Amino acid sequence: MRYAEIVTGLLEKTLRRVQALSSEEQDAIAAQILESLDDEETWERSFRDNPEKMRILAEQAREEHQRKETRPLDELLGE
Repeated sequence: MRYAEIVTGLLEKTLRRVQALSSEEQDAIAAQILESLDDEETWERSFRDNPEKMRILAEQAREEHQRKETRPLDELLGE
């Protein structure tokens, strides 16, 4: 199967690897991708429909950082 005309090189490489998996594993990965895309769409719609929400969240994050209640993402991820 050739996707080069419609997807990036990285996605094409990923699809080749997924294609080698069992049907169950392919479906599990597809479900994860779809869930991630749906989540992203939900966040985008939420902020587009209510820009004040983004402003409030940003302000809360700044305040938490000023109170030294935040940690670097690398630290949280254990990297």
